[in-house]
Amino acid sequence: MPLSAPAPRTARHVRRVTYQGFEREDGMWDIEGELHDSKTYGRPSLQEPGGVRAPGVPIHHMWLRVTVDHRLVVQAIESAMDAHPLGGCTAAQRALQAMVGSSMARGWRQAIQTHLGGVAGCTHLRELLFNLATAAFQSVQGAFQSTGDEPPRHLGQCTGWDFAGEGVRLHYPQFYQGAAVAADS
Repeated sequence: MPLSAPAPRTARHVRRVTYQGFEREDGMWDIEGELHDSKTYGRPSLQEPGGVRAPGVPIHHMWLRVTVDHRLVVQAIESAMDAHPLGGCTAAQRALQAMVGSSMARGWRQAIQTHLGGVAGCTHLRELLFNLATAAFQSVQGAFQSTGDEPPRHLGQCTGWDFAGEGVRLHYPQFYQGAAVAADS
């Protein structure tokens, strides 16, 4: 176990989120996400007055498939809601089509908020979409490539890819800024 031993405790909630990327024969890419929430105890059903959702029965079980081109521009989007807590939840799926044409490369989270924010969308589908872009970057070959004098998008976005760090020095020396920073000090 990578974490230290926990204090005595009882599991109450389970959330599983999975992403997968698939290269299609037509040159497009399908990036899929699945979200599954359940409780370890029975609780009242919000869809069936007086009913009880049994332990382990999903509260949320939702799927997304987003088809992107090699530039990570959304070409198509599909969703399924196998489980949701309220009767009106599925209406949020229609708004997803507004994401077609959006780019996962730049402005992705802003596009999600613009098209699906508030009651226009579903909190859980938005959560799946946020990190779908990361799965796309990990799946689509060339998504991290530099275009001319512009550094790849992932540089400067975390400690490991700090422009003054070893990762950039070793793998993208043309964008390394460590020596210049040290010389200016």
